[in-house]
Amino acid sequence: MHKKIKVFLALFSICSLLLFLTLISCQTHKLNHRNNSGFVKIFDGKTLNGWEGDPAYWRVENGSLVGEITPSTLLKRNSFIIWRGGAPADFELTLEFRITKAGNSGINYRSEELQDFSYALKGYQADIDGASRYTGQNYEERGRTTLAYRGQKVVIKAQDESTISTSIQSKIKNNAWTETTIAGSLGNSDSLKSHIKSEDWNECRLIVKGNRLQHYINGILMSDVTDNDKINGKLKGLLGVQVHVGPPMKVEYRNIMIKQ
Repeated sequence: MHKKIKVFLALFSICSLLLFLTLISCQTHKLNHRNNSGFVKIFDGKTLNGWEGDPAYWRVENGSLVGEITPSTLLKRNSFIIWRGGAPADFELTLEFRITKAGNSGINYRSEELQDFSYALKGYQADIDGASRYTGQNYEERGRTTLAYRGQKVVIKAQDESTISTSIQSKIKNNAWTETTIAGSLGNSDSLKSHIKSEDWNECRLIVKGNRLQHYINGILMSDVTDNDKINGKLKGLLGVQVHVGPPMKVEYRNIMIKQ
């Protein structure tokens, strides 16, 4: 009888341990699901399904979306690979990127595709470069140029119908839009740069809601724009990533997720 009790207690202990481990596993699964709730993977890591770009510059390699310029494929103008899954309005985007020292790239959103050139976008861009001179800033490709430098919280002034007849170029100085107000500081640009890893993986997060556009790198808010310009600003549009005119370079993107 004493031996049977020992066996029973041993079995009871094993069952209790298995039940405990099962409960922990379920709670972890629920937590992970909650953290990723609403996010959809838009790059499968294996193919370019859902994306369209020039195959001379874009490919899939080791689970990453790779853009590369070689000495034999130098660009005359910037080229994008465009996500064909829609034209997001309000969204949150997360991804990881890695770029070579001489690289220049960016994530375009709420953009329009140019008809005169293939794989060309015009619109907001979360800037990325290998030297981390521009990474994190808000730059409008083929538009108003720099909207906010890294470390700036900016309000873009409203424009009226009369500005349609005014050249955009006349309101650009030193490659930056002049119709802005600096509403605050997010920190010194060089201090913020210290959070960006050189030639290593970085996390980028974009929070785009209404006319507010926030760019985060590795969890740090790098630029914050409120765009009151209803003439030039956009509330929805295409999403894509860029290879930029310049020397040979390589940029990699992975774990691309969006929540709309």
